Amino acid sequence: MTLNEVVNIADLRELARRRLPRAVFGFVDGGAHDERTLRDNEDDFSRIRFAPRMLVDVSARKQAIDLFGQTLSSPLIVGPTGIAGIVWPEGDLCLARASAAMGVGFCQSTTSNASIEQVTARGRQGHWFQVYVQKDRGLTQSLIDRARDAGCTALVLTVDLPVAGPRERDIRNGFTLPPRIGLANAVDYARKLGWLWRMAGAPRFTFGNLDDPERPRQGLVTLAEQIGRNFDASVSWKDLDWLRGQWQGKLLVKGLLRADDAVLALQQGADAVIVSNHGGRQLDGAPSGIAALPPIVDAIGGRIPVLVDGGIRRGSDVVKAVALGATACIVGRAGLYGLAAAGQAGVERAIGILQREIDVVLALLGVPDINQLDRSALFDAPPLRNFLHGVTSEPDRARISAGRLAGDLDVQHETSVTKHVRT
Repeated sequence: MTLNEVVNIADLRELARRRLPRAVFGFVDGGAHDERTLRDNEDDFSRIRFAPRMLVDVSARKQAIDLFGQTLSSPLIVGPTGIAGIVWPEGDLCLARASAAMGVGFCQSTTSNASIEQVTARGRQGHWFQVYVQKDRGLTQSLIDRARDAGCTALVLTVDLPVAGPRERDIRNGFTLPPRIGLANAVDYARKLGWLWRMAGAPRFTFGNLDDPERPRQGLVTLAEQIGRNFDASVSWKDLDWLRGQWQGKLLVKGLLRADDAVLALQQGADAVIVSNHGGRQLDGAPSGIAALPPIVDAIGGRIPVLVDGGIRRGSDVVKAVALGATACIVGRAGLYGLAAAGQAGVERAIGILQREIDVVLALLGVPDINQLDRSALFDAPPLRNFLHGVTSEPDRARISAGRLAGDLDVQHETSVTKHVRT
């Protein structure tokens, strides 16, 4: 299969599987423990059904949105995926350039191989920067200052990684940073000559934002070791308050799955929340992003944008998420599959596939403008009722089904949403 033969994201995944060494593909593709949450991220989308309207003029369709004063061609943000440089040389720059070329958002990871300054100079400007609070608060402050100086328009605090999730595929495959070739995997790597050839000419492997030039270069480490050395498991709400004081731009909190946590983030100054289970790579058994989305949307009540990630493999997934109240979707693996298949061109192909599918779904759904979507576009039957079960009172649930939720919840008082989540 070649890039020209690719039809959907599943095809890009297959190309990635063929072209990457097993350990590298497992790192991109895998999740925590038994990978139940990883599977739910995709499967829960497939359980939601559309309720299409007929005899609607859909000759002109629109999927552009406005977010924080920026117009995006689609409600898509290429998400923060660490160490993309092991997938394709200068992978972070490829992701940044592809997102710019396609007119969608881009969020750079703390653990990218390229630095903030490199992405700004050679990838795109005005992107978002994702930050983990480090044990060394001076380093965290430095990252914030560098993001500001580089012109990043938003800071994304990821809160769901106090320790590394147990990613058993990585353990079985002996995945290390940088990747190690030994007797156990020499044959597998030898079969991936294209990847080996590209990596041989790639820049030296670094953690672009975390490496200290004054210290000796570190040797091989596992991802869990890297996280354990740097990330602070004591991070709490007071750190969000501190971060809000340090950053005057837009601040998003990523990794929330509970409505009461989302309300707390709003009360402490977050400009948006991102519903996420870290792509199924942290707590196995956590709900999918799309299942956790409705109660958080209802608790926020339209005061700030709510974004969602996890399991986006079709344009129809994006449409379903927006119908349930998401402002935009963050895509991670879909972009990495494209990156592994053909570098920047592959990432652009992945984004283009999702955009074309969004366009077709809007036409067939009878909704010419994605900004007009609400829950009336979804068939009100199980499993949608299961997603919404217990979120509000029975009269309010009827309004949700009709897509007319007033969004008048008072975040200063405990709502039926937060009561339900806490129980």
